[in-house]
Amino acid sequence: MKCALVTGSAGFIGYHLSSLLLARGWRVVGLDCLSDYYDPALKRRRHDLLQTSGQFTPVIDDVSRPDLVRTLMDKHRPDAVIHLAAQAGVRHSIDAPRDYVQANLLGTFEVLEAARAHPPAHLLLASTSSAYGANTDMPYRETMKADAQMSFYAATKKATEVMAHSYAHLYGIPTTMFRFFTVYGPWGRPDMALFKFTKAILKGDPIDVYNHGKMRRDFTYVTDLVAGLADLIDVPPGETPVGPHDSLSPVAPHRIVNIGNGQTVELGRFIDAIEAATGKAAIRNLMDIQPGDVPATWADTTLLTDLLGASLPRTDLDIGVRAFVDWYRTEYAA
Repeated sequence: MKCALVTGSAGFIGYHLSSLLLARGWRVVGLDCLSDYYDPALKRRRHDLLQTSGQFTPVIDDVSRPDLVRTLMDKHRPDAVIHLAAQAGVRHSIDAPRDYVQANLLGTFEVLEAARAHPPAHLLLASTSSAYGANTDMPYRETMKADAQMSFYAATKKATEVMAHSYAHLYGIPTTMFRFFTVYGPWGRPDMALFKFTKAILKGDPIDVYNHGKMRRDFTYVTDLVAGLADLIDVPPGETPVGPHDSLSPVAPHRIVNIGNGQTVELGRFIDAIEAATGKAAIRNLMDIQPGDVPATWADTTLLTDLLGASLPRTDLDIGVRAFVDWYRTEYAA
């Protein structure tokens, strides 16, 4: 039985990925510190669900604690390491940048050091579409230059890409970095727009709509995203590019891959879908764009398709939003 170490396993994406790997017959060691950035009770509920499988081993600890990940890898010898643990949030990084240094930079360093000591068959690390920063050419392609990040959160994630490349080069660790695009779905984070909007609309409270609703995002349903992530575990970078759009490094087994829906949707259309799912009209408080935000994101998914030999499933926005709203109503008796 294959073993995966998933950091951030009680997080939104980590929970869904761990659940999928367990369903596929993997043994999963899940590491999470259950931080209080948002309600730890939600994280505990996710872990509780994962523990209904006898093949899930929870570890409640901080990924940045020196030598913790190395000890876990020495004990469990995972075939794949998927590093999702991070301090998330563009706006929070303006108020609490030190949290991002600790979680994103030091946490990733500990994962890389552990992988150097006990190289897995494939090391996979989460980055973000925010790494594209001030780029205005759309859709975003992995081979684009990305050196103008707009938030400290994005800067720390770009730094982890560079850190991982150096370890891949120095120690030959097959490494894939994923740039995730706006992920949504059941069990989502309370600080994300879909959660906040749904909560407010159901209560009859106004919602803050930035850039006057003209923001555009590549909304990616969470089960579509983790399906792509899980499939890519079996496609570690080698020495040969898969095609002209490959981001494979010329000096290391290191690759950057977009995981997105491959379409861009205006925020106003996203809110329309929430209104339809809740049966209530939103009170829209139109505001200017916030510092650190980018007006649009859009993934070129050509490389992902080339690597997998097929496109990701693409859940329709209205279906995905309704699934979240149904979950929210059940979870919070709303």
